[in-house]
Amino acid sequence: MLDPYPIDPFTRPVRGEVTLPGSKSITNRALLLTALCDAPVTLTNALFSEDTEIMAKALNALGIKVTSDPAAKTMQATGQGGKIPVDSVELFVGNAGTAARFLTALCAAAPRGVFKLDGVPQMRKRPMKGLVDALRTLGADIRCPGEEGFFPIEIHARGLRGGPVRIDAGESSQMLSALLMVAPLCRAPLEATLIGAVRWPFVQLTARLMEAFGQPAIARPDRTVVRAASGRPYALPGGTYAIEPDATAASYFLALPLATGGSVDLPGLDVSAGGLQGDTRFADVLKQAGLMLGSPTLLPGVQAAFATSSARRGVTQDFKDFSDTFLTLAAIAPLLAGPTRITGIAHTRKQETDRVAGAARELRRLGQEVVEEEDTLTITPRPLAPGVEIETYNDHRFAMSFAILGCHDLHGTGQPWLRIRNPACCAKTFPDFFEILDRVREYSHSVRS
Repeated sequence: MLDPYPIDPFTRPVRGEVTLPGSKSITNRALLLTALCDAPVTLTNALFSEDTEIMAKALNALGIKVTSDPAAKTMQATGQGGKIPVDSVELFVGNAGTAARFLTALCAAAPRGVFKLDGVPQMRKRPMKGLVDALRTLGADIRCPGEEGFFPIEIHARGLRGGPVRIDAGESSQMLSALLMVAPLCRAPLEATLIGAVRWPFVQLTARLMEAFGQPAIARPDRTVVRAASGRPYALPGGTYAIEPDATAASYFLALPLATGGSVDLPGLDVSAGGLQGDTRFADVLKQAGLMLGSPTLLPGVQAAFATSSARRGVTQDFKDFSDTFLTLAAIAPLLAGPTRITGIAHTRKQETDRVAGAARELRRLGQEVVEEEDTLTITPRPLAPGVEIETYNDHRFAMSFAILGCHDLHGTGQPWLRIRNPACCAKTFPDFFEILDRVREYSHSVRS
């Protein structure tokens, strides 16, 4: 793949169908839950990407065998009910936040063993302290050879006692999800008091997955306390779990008609309240911006996105609960009429990169007027500057979001006007993103309106 990668604009409205990859959030959670079962579990429509392969490789290193069939999109594992067969191992998690937090909790909950976890330099900057502190309260022996509360860490496992614990998961809800998933291994029920605000949709996703794997419903008696039972083994009735299409990956193709006109079908994507993933709320944001969504009742199993004939509009939206999609809106904001104001994103400064500062920087290079605050971006459209190479900061979401903007035929000639640096960073969650985008473009150009 060329680097920087030129984005060929669509010279005709988008047409066709996109088969989305499985959800990263669900795949890595389900992999952890399979490790906590003691019977074989098969995951279908599993995501095969850098993050999920890191998780599977780590489980294999722990002695929990995971076998994969990328062609069939299946993974199978047989856990040992929370026990870890190996006594000592070093795990490398790259920059995979889900793997880092889930594996930390899994190793801390094990009855015995010494486990060392580390990642790339950026992973050493990502929040872990809330989880480390909570696990220590529950009896874990966790040591931080470097900066306190950050990777690398060393765990001398001796199980977790359960009971009351305070946890600050404000910087990443994954820390609370990790704690809840290992709660059934504790010697007593868990009662977690939340410090600060937590982005709840991903915690709800975790709770619903735990229920699917045989656990009682998570109790939430008020906004600050969460309770989880202990002593009940994980088990998946039927032994097979189907992974939903990734709602965050869907955001790029849902936004595509706003850049190109036309429509795209996304089979299996459920944007109703019945889906597991909170990022499906992004579809409602795009409706405010001028997108029209087809009805799943008219197309069973298919969610269709259609661009409206009315003018595209700037929107104001709090992204606190589904912030992985904010870059998609920020990238296409130059095409919308009027300012777009994005709030609730301060925590994304501590993800793969500082996404708020990065978005502001790239949009300004594209000629846009941007006001950056700690928790907010306000983008006022100005004429787009051609010839820009988008810096991705090794962050997959920059690459995919700005690629959608590049699909807009700025000059009406079909000539590339925007390039993406390090397009291979999409391997983290969507390895074939650019191949799929190219196929959709080719199909759209071959269809006569």
